[in-house]
Amino acid sequence: MKRALLAIIGSAFISCQAANAFKQPVKPVVFSLNLQALEKNKKRINAKDAGILPAYEVLIKDADRALDFGPVSVMEKKNIPPSGDRHDYMSLAPYHWPDPSKADGLPYIRKDGQTNPEVKEYKDKEYMPALCGHVHTLALAYFFSGENVYAEHAAKLLRVWFLDTASRMNPNLNFAQAIKGVNTGRGAGLIDSRHLVKVVDAIGLLQGSKYWMTADQQGMKQWFSDFLNWMQSSKIGMEEMAAENNHGAFYDAQRLSMALFIGDKELARKIVLHAADRLDKQMNDEGLFPKELARTISLHYSTFVVSAFFTIAQMAEKTGIDFWAMTTPSGKSLRKAFETLRPYLIREKEWEGPQIKTFDWEDGYPILMEGAAQFNCKTCPDEVKNLAGDKSERLRLNLLY
Repeated sequence: MKRALLAIIGSAFISCQAANAFKQPVKPVVFSLNLQALEKNKKRINAKDAGILPAYEVLIKDADRALDFGPVSVMEKKNIPPSGDRHDYMSLAPYHWPDPSKADGLPYIRKDGQTNPEVKEYKDKEYMPALCGHVHTLALAYFFSGENVYAEHAAKLLRVWFLDTASRMNPNLNFAQAIKGVNTGRGAGLIDSRHLVKVVDAIGLLQGSKYWMTADQQGMKQWFSDFLNWMQSSKIGMEEMAAENNHGAFYDAQRLSMALFIGDKELARKIVLHAADRLDKQMNDEGLFPKELARTISLHYSTFVVSAFFTIAQMAEKTGIDFWAMTTPSGKSLRKAFETLRPYLIREKEWEGPQIKTFDWEDGYPILMEGAAQFNCKTCPDEVKNLAGDKSERLRLNLLY
């Protein structure tokens, strides 16, 4: 009897150990972040390096605020998707408005760069990027501080949005960025999920926390596997794959992140090569992107598309492909994109394209920092400091590069 009891206890102990494998200290696994830079900056924080502490303190304040966020889920929206399933994500195309010449306003008409306030009625579009951003912040705070409170809340947010049966989002975007009177969803809606790249890295930073379990890891791998399959097989997903602007680049960035996360390295390499072909076709000989130049906020979108390609290049390192150094058959390269855009980002040149909204200069900071890291731009860090002014020491970028 005693021997049988000990066997049961031993078996339970082994099962518990297996279920909580991710509680053990393990090396973080990130793809769009630079782990070496993170580890170096963590050592600086632990050494009380005055040069890094202001940025760290801001991160912790942001993480403390994130502790008050959510949990949120797709179940909170008032609008029911056409499927009748509230678990399906739903949003409206931001630049489409009621047609004033029609009594019912249908079909909606496009006003590029002008956001219809009606989109805020669709909470999924508000919640998903906020969730991804807060989880990323909490995971970084956990990595740098070791405080489990941040990992605990990040894990809770992830479970409610992605895993819990009662609240999880179905792994599709069938009803994203719908245009009233035209469609119930479209390929362009996949831009809504570009923030999922942050979630993948956040999960990698949470590994080792006692609040992130084997079941959580397996559940997220299954969710991303299903979402990736939907991206690459659905009509809407194929529509976005064919996009010839920033949407196509972010499509590749998302699926590359997911392919790496689920361990499909063969697919990951194919995606990187596909992205290189996309760069070859989307960039002009001057290093700019005509589809973005045609937009009403063209500096924003020119920066946006380069950001997508830079994210792909960072992740491509995990596949053994050096996208940073690659030159395509027609002479296109990320270096050319950087060198062409940089003078505008540091205000050395005045942007001559349309820009109906004030450009957020902080959008250019990561590109300049990547230029320093990848293209030996020795002046870039100081250029960011000059642009940021008094805020420069507190930028989160200081923790990431």
